[in-house]
Amino acid sequence: MSPRRIAVIGAGAWGTALAQSFAGAGHRVVLWARDPDRAAAMQDSRENAAYLPGIALHPGIAVTADLAAAEGLRVLAVPAQHLRPILEQLSPRPGPLVITAKGIETATGRLMHEVAAEARPEAAPALLSGPSFAAEVARGLPTALTLACADAEAGAALARSLGHKTLRLYWSEDLRGVALGGALKNVLAIAAGIVTGRGLGENARAALVTRGLAEMTRLGAGLGARPETLMGLSGLGDLLLTACSATSRNTSLGIALGQGRPLAQILAERRSVTEGVWTAAAAARLAAQAGVDAPVIAAVDAVLNRGAAIDTAVAGLLLRPAKREV
Repeated sequence: MSPRRIAVIGAGAWGTALAQSFAGAGHRVVLWARDPDRAAAMQDSRENAAYLPGIALHPGIAVTADLAAAEGLRVLAVPAQHLRPILEQLSPRPGPLVITAKGIETATGRLMHEVAAEARPEAAPALLSGPSFAAEVARGLPTALTLACADAEAGAALARSLGHKTLRLYWSEDLRGVALGGALKNVLAIAAGIVTGRGLGENARAALVTRGLAEMTRLGAGLGARPETLMGLSGLGDLLLTACSATSRNTSLGIALGQGRPLAQILAERRSVTEGVWTAAAAARLAAQAGVDAPVIAAVDAVLNRGAAIDTAVAGLLLRPAKREV
């Protein structure tokens, strides 16, 4: 692996963790933060106290608030709904553009690589996704992810370039599958959290996650994704991590909802974006447009956006007609 210059755009927990990982593998990394004061504080203190407290920034990371200074391979680690405006601020440059956001653009229903293709048509979008908690990646714990690129040869080269001994990257050409897996698992994790917060038991959570996976695969197939992609790291793998850990932002939000707390209050207390909140409505619309039955996603959308009571939504799922499992 030859060292390269990498620009990580977005200094939240995930962007900082990726910067740590790349710098630890010998790459030269520029980490862009939107707020100049925060960028200066991180550069001086060598810590992202807001998102990854207690983890010292690698010496190979330079922090800046100047987007023009973010030179090198561009890795976008900004929330899904902020991706398009950030892309539009970048200077035109052909070559790979790595997107790490897991969501669906609410205004358009576009997946993240589709947003990138529209906003930066000269670039070749790639998606980096899979089961990954930022703090573990930042500490150098073993992690495996999927890197998707339409050009298989370019994707393989990129995966080999960015991967290292604690960050194992598998490559794929299935951009739609990787995008949908990362987006939908967040919605399903909110549902799993609601089950936990409502005290419905481990049996119910296991059933919810399993049927959620079937729903993800069904919707993915209806939208042109490969089923095997959704059974891989960026689908099943990410769903297992996100839906089965209370430290997940989406699951913890679902737990709080299940305990009866208002959504607005939960969000007001959070610094990090909980992507599933914004993805639920867009995912429900995509399912309806594709004519795909997605009852769990529809139930989460109803609770988050349509004023449905949680007990009513749960009862609606339980009272669905009996059916063959496969």
